[in-house]
Formats: sequence, C-alpha cells, structure tokens
Amino acid sequence: MARILVVEDDRNANRLLCAVLRKDGHEALSAADGREALGILDGQHVDLIVSDLMMPNLDGMELVRQLREAGWDVPVLILTAREEAEVLHAGFLAGADDYLTKPADLKELVLRVRALLRRAGATGPDRLVVGATVLDPTQMTVERAGAKTVLPPKEFQLLFKLLSNPGRAYTRMQLLDEIWGWDTESAEATVNVHVNRLRSRFAGCGDFEIRTVRGIGYCAETGGHGK
Repeated sequence: MARILVVEDDRNANRLLCAVLRKDGHEALSAADGREALGILDGQHVDLIVSDLMMPNLDGMELVRQLREAGWDVPVLILTAREEAEVLHAGFLAGADDYLTKPADLKELVLRVRALLRRAGATGPDRLVVGATVLDPTQMTVERAGAKTVLPPKEFQLLFKLLSNPGRAYTRMQLLDEIWGWDTESAEATVNVHVNRLRSRFAGCGDFEIRTVRGIGYCAETGGHGK
C-alpha cells in the first residue's frame, strides 16, 4: 500500500482517480491545486504524486519545479490534455517522471503508477507507532504488548487514517469516500459499524481512543492530544 497524492482541480476527476488508486490497494490523498498539494506534503509522507498540468493558483509544471528545487525526489506522474512535444519536454525538464494524456486510460494509469513505485522502491507508509501500539500497513496488524491483531482491510485503513492525524475530526462522509471510495454503495452507517468494532477490539487501550465529535463524525485522541 503506497500513499499517493492526486492533484486535480476537477472534483469529479479527482474523486475518480482516488477511487481507482484505492481499488488498486493504495492510500489516496487529494488536493485541488499545487498550492494545496505543497501544504499536504509539508505534513505527510507521500510515495508518488499524480498531478494535472493545468490548474489554478499553482499548476502542475510549477509544482514539479518547486519540489525538485527543494530537493524532493518523490515520483511525479503528470496528466495533461496537451500533446505538444514542447509541453511534454518542458514537463520532463522540470522534473516529472512520466506523463499520461487526458482523458487517461485508467488501466494504463494503474500500470504506470505501479511501475513508478517499483522504480522508486516505494513500500508505502512506514509503520505507525502510537505509544506502545504499532500499526504495520504491510501486514495490516496492530501490535500491543507483544500480541499482534490482524485487522480486516477496511478496519485497518480506518484506524490508520485516524491515528495518522490525531486530534483531527473527520466527517463520516469523508471517511466513507477515502476508505471505501466515492463510488461505494455503502451508507455512512458503515463507518459507525467499523468504528464500533475498533472500539470493541481495543477497549481499555491507553494509547488511543476513537472519539465521537458531535455534529461532525470521529477523531482519534492519543497520549499527545487532550480529550
């Protein structure tokens, strides 16, 4: 499971790309333009970026240029409706690793993403340590006091998401979109069911707690965040 940032100002296209990447087993983050993408990169590890070329505020070309000038070597796959050779050459000179013309063939997108990840040796998010609790994305396990619990994929992804951003409240719809995909037929109640299962599994765990945020949804509290 790799963490991939999709930078696309078209909301529907962004959600589609994220859904396709999640279906292929990755964690997908979303940004509406290059400026928002830089903000996300300041606070989170990302294994690969899939970016549109033409966007407001900060376009894909300038995003790549700024990343390379700052020393970031994260692979970047550019999506563009422009096929002129000079545009593509400029993208590679700026530091892009690959490109696809829009509308992108989704199967080809998945294959190119896999190839870029292999080339970069990306292994996805590192293990997440919360107090004495360790979450391992490669095995989808939670280890506490020497005992490992293997979680179903959705439960693990939900717990990993919440614990990766302690103190941040997510709506049920946000969690449904990010974990199950925007095209899921599941209802928001599905999130409630999975949260209750996690609470039951880890009742009494002193390292974290999943709290209900009235009128919003859920957040995780850890030892470093007040309740």
